[in-house]
Amino acid sequence: MHSQDRVFSDLNAATMVAGPAAYGLIHDAAVAIKDGRIAWVGPEASLPKQFKKFSQTSLEGRLVTPALIDCHTHVVHGGHRAVEFEMRLNGASYEEVARAGGGIISTVKATREATVEELITQALPRLDAMLAEGVSVIEVKSGYGLDRDTELNMLRAARALPDRRSVRIVTSFLGAHAVPAEHKDRPDAYIAEVCIPTLRSAHDEGLVDAVDAFCEGIAFLPDQLAPLFDAAKDLGLPIKCHAEQLSNLGGTKLAASYGALSADHIEYLDEEGVRAMANAGTVGVILPGAFYTLRETQAPPIDLLRKHNVPMALATDCNPGSAPMTSLLLTMNMGCTLFRMTPEEALTGVTTNAARALGLSDCGQIAPGQRADLAVWNVTHPAELAYRVGFNPLHTRILGGAI
Repeated sequence: MHSQDRVFSDLNAATMVAGPAAYGLIHDAAVAIKDGRIAWVGPEASLPKQFKKFSQTSLEGRLVTPALIDCHTHVVHGGHRAVEFEMRLNGASYEEVARAGGGIISTVKATREATVEELITQALPRLDAMLAEGVSVIEVKSGYGLDRDTELNMLRAARALPDRRSVRIVTSFLGAHAVPAEHKDRPDAYIAEVCIPTLRSAHDEGLVDAVDAFCEGIAFLPDQLAPLFDAAKDLGLPIKCHAEQLSNLGGTKLAASYGALSADHIEYLDEEGVRAMANAGTVGVILPGAFYTLRETQAPPIDLLRKHNVPMALATDCNPGSAPMTSLLLTMNMGCTLFRMTPEEALTGVTTNAARALGLSDCGQIAPGQRADLAVWNVTHPAELAYRVGFNPLHTRILGGAI
């Protein structure tokens, strides 16, 4: 018998499996775990005989959900931007902040100056805050190097995080995050001379799981990103895209044409773009932290996404500029309060649909065959996870059946 073969009993399981019960909720449940995976879940009174010999752990009536998944973060980066945050609140304009060395330029500078070990060290406190809220899977993007060596170092740092903490990391290459000073006014040259060769190097080194890009007037236009997405396709890597955050340039439609895993932000997305997502099976990743921090007023088209059955995920967007936040629980509350998502949509958005946004099929639900990654909560109803503000009711995080 595997050392982590066990039965968790006396619990309420929000399985997040679609069915007649909201949240896939099973009262008075048990979960059997074998070889680090879920072998059975159901009413405790129906526990099959073969699992009764397993070691049993009572969860004393607590709620159990799939461990949470943060499917869009920039958690690896150098430095911080608290000073420019203060400058803006004291009346400085964006231009004045930029002239003082602020904005993405300051993060690029700090990230380029950091070693891989320094990037890891700076990321760990942010990572720990996420894990403390029941998170088991975190997506980490590059994108603050904008040169070959630093982009690769960011991905190396991300890949090293599971050596320091019990966490699963999925990486995205975001070399097309902004045009660096060295290629000012030459975005096409940057894509061809830096982005695509660096992507190939990252792939050769086994550092990249997906390719992301920022499609926006302040970053790259759709036709500028097509060669990068073509290169990703040639390497067999899936596509993601920051799109329609500040305007509607068609980045979502471009990404959907490549069968993108997700389109993220999408505040300015129209119905044509939503239809493109629906046809491609692309997940909409909703990022209320950036909306809140930037004091935006254009909310993502939640009703259109529902109308066309586009899955919605939620993520922190943890980054030093527009979303300096690490709380996925707060993100759930923001999704509900700012965008009128339901608590069930919010929990689905950080479990089942977050997994889908990362192309993962072995997590995000409590079901046979799934990884035994669970979060145990000191709550009585799943809606409490989105309802409370600034309160963390996590009791236990379980990874691969291990407490």
